[in-house]
Amino acid sequence: MLQFNPIISVIIPIHNGSRWIENCFNSILEQTAIKSHKIELCVCNDASNDDTDKLLKAWSGIFKNNNVKVKIYHNESEEPKGVGFSKNRAISISSGDFLCFQDVDDVMLPNRILRQYEAACILPKNTLIGSKFKRTPENSTVRYTKWANLLNKEELQNQIFTSFGPTVIMPTWFFHRSLYEEVGGFLEEKIGCPEDLIFFYKHLDNGGKIYRVDEELLVYTYHLGATTFLINKDTIWDKRVERLQKTILNQWPAFTIWNAGKQGRKLYKSLAQNHQNKVVAMCDVDVKKIGKTYVPFDAAGRKIGRPVKIVSFKEANAPLVICVKLDLTNGVFEHNLKTLNLVEGKDYVLFS
Repeated sequence: MLQFNPIISVIIPIHNGSRWIENCFNSILEQTAIKSHKIELCVCNDASNDDTDKLLKAWSGIFKNNNVKVKIYHNESEEPKGVGFSKNRAISISSGDFLCFQDVDDVMLPNRILRQYEAACILPKNTLIGSKFKRTPENSTVRYTKWANLLNKEELQNQIFTSFGPTVIMPTWFFHRSLYEEVGGFLEEKIGCPEDLIFFYKHLDNGGKIYRVDEELLVYTYHLGATTFLINKDTIWDKRVERLQKTILNQWPAFTIWNAGKQGRKLYKSLAQNHQNKVVAMCDVDVKKIGKTYVPFDAAGRKIGRPVKIVSFKEANAPLVICVKLDLTNGVFEHNLKTLNLVEGKDYVLFS
């Protein structure tokens, strides 16, 4: 049973975040939970060379006047050590029973902490809790925002292989400290590491649960300086393929890849040999491809692989790994998939 009025630690990694601090910190002060719950702010200042340190000192006093304790870990080296390092260090100085993650370039909506804490009180301790979000500017990442906010409970569990990343987005994470300890913290690499995806997958490997509060509780900022643009896409691809093989393909004796084009062929080449051998066909809607074969070629080894036939999606045998991006064909792909009467998670997985 949860103790009465536990501490909630807001975890914020910062590297040169001075332009964002005022809006972010004001949004924390405006939390409805501040009046009824014990909240502390735990920040890692990761070798910032702007006005971050000066602003943190000023805001520490403001928070103190509002009964919010501020704890700051300073990476005083000349080089930042990365988001994973910063999150781990901020958590290391925290004392909360619950951890609420916040990026400095985002803004909490007033009920964020309260709603997620209420959910945490009735869910198992091994539940990673997120929320819906607003995107600013409003016309940025429309497909991504729509996808993340409209996933149903089953899709939250099933659509974990797509290029969009975790089905519960990192800036909205909230969970019990024991979950963090069970996973073992975030991977610490300087640049290009998808530490949130790796943490998310480890959490699932541990039998952890995921849940989304179906209310917009965060304003998620899109800008070209965001850390997400520094993530190595090849690393993300490799992590997705690794998990697909371990959790799905190991269970399937045979399967079809939906997409005989670039993405489908890239996936085929990324698979281990034993999984390549399970591919009975590729399927497509392009009449120029249907009826032909895909002959993989290993340029490094100068070897030609086993020919794979290309069939119409109507003739494809389940299960399928689908390498077609969602919401890009004016509903044509989604309609075609629906006509097959397949069950997601059983008859197909999305890898797009």
